[in-house]
Amino acid sequence: MAHFNISKTYKAIVIGGSAGSFQVISKILSSLPKDFDIPIMMCLHRLRHVRNGFVEALNIKSNIKIEEPFDKETIKRGKIYLAPANYHLCVELGNTFALSTEELINNSRPSIDMLLQTAAYAYRDKLVGILLSGANKDGALGMKKIHDRGGLTLVQDPKECLIDTMPSSALKITQIDHVLSVNRIIEFLLELHKTCKIA
Repeated sequence: MAHFNISKTYKAIVIGGSAGSFQVISKILSSLPKDFDIPIMMCLHRLRHVRNGFVEALNIKSNIKIEEPFDKETIKRGKIYLAPANYHLCVELGNTFALSTEELINNSRPSIDMLLQTAAYAYRDKLVGILLSGANKDGALGMKKIHDRGGLTLVQDPKECLIDTMPSSALKITQIDHVLSVNRIIEFLLELHKTCKIA
């Protein structure tokens, strides 16, 4: 199996997904070791007014505790954060989160684009962006912003997706560094864990 050429350190990972991504993200989270150090921020489309059960279901699968951050909360190593239902999750300069109830973007709140774009602005070339299965174009512009700011971009192979609109939309508008199966995304993250110390 070919190895990834990981030649720099990364400060954060952002993951976006929608329809068809819950099982994928569950598999990824269950494969990460407890001492995975790079903070992960996730924006997954979810039912707007159902606040209970989603994080709990993911936590059953994950070796690392998943939290919904508060407004102005500091982003810490070794944590996984999930955008809360009905709030946009943004990354601010100074390594903190901001929550917003601004209008829907791509018919979604939380918006994957908003998380990815604000993280790209904050972390520049120290960011890894991952886009999974989904039924709309949310995340495509965010992946372009990550690429334009020098970050690393990965999408789930559209051939493997339950619904391929989301990764396919990103591939149409920007250069994506890696198009990977779920198993290869896991391999990448495990290699990142082994070879990169957080900057």
